[in-house]
Amino acid sequence: MSASDFTAVNSAKPVPAAASAAAPHAETTSWRTPVELTLLGAVWGGSFLFMRVAATDFGPFALVEVRLALGALILIPFLWQARARFTPAVWLQVAGIALINSALPFVLFAWGAERAPAGIGAITNAMTVMFAALVAFLFYGEKIGPRRWIGLVAGFVGVTILASGHIAGANVGAAALAGTAAALCYGLGINFVRHYLSGFPSAAIAAANLGAGALLLLPLAIYSWPHHPIPAASWLSAVLLGVLCTGIAFVFYYRLIARIGAPRTATVTYLIPLFGVIWAWLLLGEGVTLSMVLAGALILAGVALSQQRETKREAKP
Repeated sequence: MSASDFTAVNSAKPVPAAASAAAPHAETTSWRTPVELTLLGAVWGGSFLFMRVAATDFGPFALVEVRLALGALILIPFLWQARARFTPAVWLQVAGIALINSALPFVLFAWGAERAPAGIGAITNAMTVMFAALVAFLFYGEKIGPRRWIGLVAGFVGVTILASGHIAGANVGAAALAGTAAALCYGLGINFVRHYLSGFPSAAIAAANLGAGALLLLPLAIYSWPHHPIPAASWLSAVLLGVLCTGIAFVFYYRLIARIGAPRTATVTYLIPLFGVIWAWLLLGEGVTLSMVLAGALILAGVALSQQRETKREAKP
């Protein structure tokens, strides 16, 4: 997902009270929770690796079209179960949100993957949590406490450091800014889903979101589809990006939400940049620079402050 579009549906449907009550027991009696959280972080961190491999051969529009279409195909059974609730008016809302929440940020991350190491996108993706809080404050009147303000400042300082850095002699500022813009899109999308589609099942909304995004992007994908043969490695990366990192990963995500609750599940945010950098280092030989380490530390510290506040707020009766 991007890896990250996972937070886009985090608030689409409240966690049932029974699931929330059972969460502590399930978490303490099952080893599956930390294992599945780690696997989910590894899969979503891997999405930046796959984009890095495939983006140059596909181009951003064609690659994202494959990703959206395959992800929607995996999740379509959830949409089919709730199909009666998706009226034309709802589909119009879904289309607008899909543009902001899927098509545009996916394209921005893919565009950045053509120009910079995979770790750059993975690190900027973590800004989603903070942008979601900022959008809620600016447009919906939600309060931001001192901790969250400190987290926001730390995150933006981290992005500044990342954008000013050089890797292998190349400036990665444009890719860092593209990833930050994508995280802003996710932050907008989270709030739009929360305020306009909160009564719908999360999995159905995710499927509709991906499907609508694929339809919106289709003309650009057809126009820009590469005329040269696409290597097998790029095709494999594109398929894994859509099937594994977008479709199957969402299924694991919803299972975790049902078992341990949304706030706990959101801690996967901390693992995505880590795995994004690790996979790029192990499989692509991409180096880790001081600016990446400093920026990642600041951004994740900001996410930690934001997540602490969010967990406390959601835990109130």
